[in-house]
Amino acid sequence: MDFSLFAHMERIDEGQSQKRLYEEFVELCQIADRSGFKTIWNGEHHGMNFTIAPNPFVNLVDLANKTENVRLGTGTIIAPFWHPIKLAEEAAMTDIISGGRLELGIARGAYSFEYDRLADGIDPFSAGNALREIVPAIKALWKGDYTGEGEHWSFPKTTSSPKPQQTPNPPIWIAARDQNSHDFALKEGCNVQVTPLWFGDEEVISLMEKFNIACETHKEIKRPKIMVLRHTFVAETEEEISQGAKDISRFYCYFGAWFKNERPVEQGLIERLTDEEMSKLEMYSPENMRKNSIIGTPEEVINRIKLCEELGYDEYSYWIDSSMDFETKKKSLQLFIDKVMPAFN
Repeated sequence: MDFSLFAHMERIDEGQSQKRLYEEFVELCQIADRSGFKTIWNGEHHGMNFTIAPNPFVNLVDLANKTENVRLGTGTIIAPFWHPIKLAEEAAMTDIISGGRLELGIARGAYSFEYDRLADGIDPFSAGNALREIVPAIKALWKGDYTGEGEHWSFPKTTSSPKPQQTPNPPIWIAARDQNSHDFALKEGCNVQVTPLWFGDEEVISLMEKFNIACETHKEIKRPKIMVLRHTFVAETEEEISQGAKDISRFYCYFGAWFKNERPVEQGLIERLTDEEMSKLEMYSPENMRKNSIIGTPEEVINRIKLCEELGYDEYSYWIDSSMDFETKKKSLQLFIDKVMPAFN
């Protein structure tokens, strides 16, 4: 099983320097690059300081010149926000600049806040059609001389300029939750990314079951890879572990507030949540985070990740976004590298 790092600039306080947050993001990625991680994943978000990632290709091109070993993945491009020609070409250029290291993850997106601003009336719950249209379109554009005749995009015969370095194209990953998304990924020859979010091992098992059903349904297609993305925090004392659970609880409280799209937003920052408001969100409580997320001593974390390995996941992605300060993230990542990864490699 491979390990990867899923990371963004995350900002919940106007006192945080965006330049410094990017420098910290790069440093975490360089640590992963030196330490046996296979891929670094960086996503796409807009207007939200909570997750600053307006164009992952820009970040990945920068990382291509600051790393040597890791592959560089979009985790994920939001399909309805892109024209197929523009996506095919920017991905291809990134692949060339990175020396053929691109992994292209694509999703339909989820935040209504972003859809209200960028999706031309499409809502996140009906955006699956855009995802199902754009994937075959970009693959055809990479082959060349493709005429777009879809529901969302139509255009005359076009060839992606440039074409990617990898042949026939960079690996494509589909973010999947429901059975239809797993089936679509299989039929398109794509890999699969899944995340249980704030849920526990039962969701990890359920998502793998859906993937296995898709593989069984489409036996004629070679089994693709499947990656699981999980919030991870490694510490050595119970006090540190308890604080880590509180930090990840706070992350999900803000995640949920952004998702509901009901609180005021000023200068890209959502109105602060009070301790009382967060205490009422039982599903995101520190106790549930301690139980459901991968939080604990190196031994505990190893045992939890072993389940992913036993279930057949090809890649475990360490989700480092957590509302923690940089030094805490860095210490946890180093413990993961020193104490956890050797148990699998």
